[in-house]
This record gives sequence, structure tokens and C-alpha cells, in this order.
Amino acid sequence: MKAAVLHAIAKPPRFEDFPDPVAGQNEAIVTVRAASLKPVDKQMADGSHYATPRELPAVCGLDGVGLLEDGTRVFFGGPRAPYGGMAEQTVVHRMRCFPLPDTVDDITAAAIFNPGLSAWGALKWRAELSPGQSVLILGATGVTGKLAIQTAKLLGAGRVVAAGRNEQSLNSLHKLGADATIRIGESRQELIEDLSRELKNGIDVIIDYLWGPPTEALLAAITRSDLQQAASRVKLVEVGQSAGAVLSLEAAVLRSSRLEILGAGTGNAPTSPEVWKDAIHQMLANVAKGALRIETERVALADVEAEWGRERPGRRVVFVP
Repeated sequence: MKAAVLHAIAKPPRFEDFPDPVAGQNEAIVTVRAASLKPVDKQMADGSHYATPRELPAVCGLDGVGLLEDGTRVFFGGPRAPYGGMAEQTVVHRMRCFPLPDTVDDITAAAIFNPGLSAWGALKWRAELSPGQSVLILGATGVTGKLAIQTAKLLGAGRVVAAGRNEQSLNSLHKLGADATIRIGESRQELIEDLSRELKNGIDVIIDYLWGPPTEALLAAITRSDLQQAASRVKLVEVGQSAGAVLSLEAAVLRSSRLEILGAGTGNAPTSPEVWKDAIHQMLANVAKGALRIETERVALADVEAEWGRERPGRRVVFVP
């Protein structure tokens, strides 16, 4: 079969032949119809992610949409190494295959599952967002950030503040439900002042897809210079690191505020299949009725090497074998 094969860390995968998968016990062979290119796929390929493949060659792609041997159309996640979603076929545990309704097409399903569930998990499971609470999203102009705006509103957020680096995309976020926007890219001091203004208005939950310098500016805005008790509790949920993998955290940030820092990822995701099924059901229902939208771009898998390094701000590339 043909697949996007990774031979070396920090090098793009190549479209070439790879051995056909063989199913083991409780596994299914999936004929792939679509697989999205996500930041995590690139991070695993360049060695910056904790789940980077230890043995190469390997096929890229954490998930996708395809057909089971009986013709059932499914979304699948977590193919067995060294197989991945960016291939003509892959092999997946049957528990990680979720039937798809006819109301959601292959491209949309392949694109929205990972960022959609990421946004849901950060807001619902980790932040435990309550109706009426205010949300600040750092990195709101990216694919997942846009979905986080929509998801926060669907979960009943009273106010959503969107902060992002892409000015053109930032101007369109009000249509998705953002009540206010902050441009990241101005001077650090201006960013601190803008963030301070929104924090004074009241922010309960911060969803962070950036980390690095923008989050350091946020922490500076949160840090108090008086000895008064902070009035409100603030949850900062770290989800991504597109602006930097590390940051400097001064002790005063935690001592002078009621800030709580959490992470959202595979290490703290729910283990109950029923919880996942419920989240998937609600997400797909919202997609079907147009309450959750994502911009996509269809690309032939044969072009994976040339496409790998290109940027599509706010849009998710989906490979089709």
C-alpha cells in the first residue's frame, strides 16, 4: 500500500510503499478515506512531542476516517505502530473506531475530531466550565482556538475573549461567538495592558494553545502588586505550545493570585468509553446542525512531502489517499 512514511526525525514523510497491515486480536483493518494534518502530527515527526515514534520507519497520522471490512464508515484514532492514518490502510483496535452519521462528510469528520474533542476536553473536563463563566482563549485564531470559541458558547460561557496572532483571522472571530478580541504581536507591555483590562472585567477560565512569551505576558498581567486577597479563582488550562515549549514562572504569580494551572492532553483524558461516546455524539450533532464549523482544505496524500511544511492559518489540511 501507499503511505506517508517517516524515515528520520525532523524530516518530512515521503509518499511511498509500506507493508500492508495485518489485524490482530480485537483489531480492525481500516481502508482510509481521509486523514487530517494536525500540529501534533508535525510535532511527533520533528521530535518535539512526548509521543514521538521510537522506531522508524513509521506511518504518520494519529487518526482519520475510513471503512471497516463490513463497509461501516468510522472515525478511528490511535492506529497500532508503526501504522498511522496517512495511508491507504491502517490497523486499529476496534474500541477506537466510532461509527459516523451520514450527516457528516469524510473531510469534515477527519478535520474536526481531534481539535473538536481537544476544545471540549479542555473546557468541559479540565476547566469544568460552568454556564455564565467568562473564558479567555490564547491562540484563538488557530483551528482548535476557533473551535474553542464555539464550544465555550455551546457550553454556556457568558463572555468569550479571543486572543490571537493572525490579525486577519482575529477580525472574523466575532462571527464564531467571540465577545472581544486581543491582538498578540504588539509590544509585550501593550499585550499585558490588554490582558489586564480583561482580567479586571473577570475571567474564570483561560484556554492556552500558545505557551511561551504570550503566556508569560498573561502571567505578568495576573500577578498582583498589593497584599489584598484575590477575589476570583482563575483556571489556566495549557493545551498547546505553538509559541514556545517552555516559559519562566515567577513564584509571585502563584502567591499573589488564585491562579490554578492545569494541562489537557492524553495523560489526563477520561478513561471511560461512555464519557468519550457522549462527547463525540454531542460534537457530531453540533456539526450536523451547523453549530460547530471548521475550515478545511482537501489535498492528495501523494503531495504529503510538499505540503508538510506549508502553513494554512485557521484551516485544517485533510489528506485523501
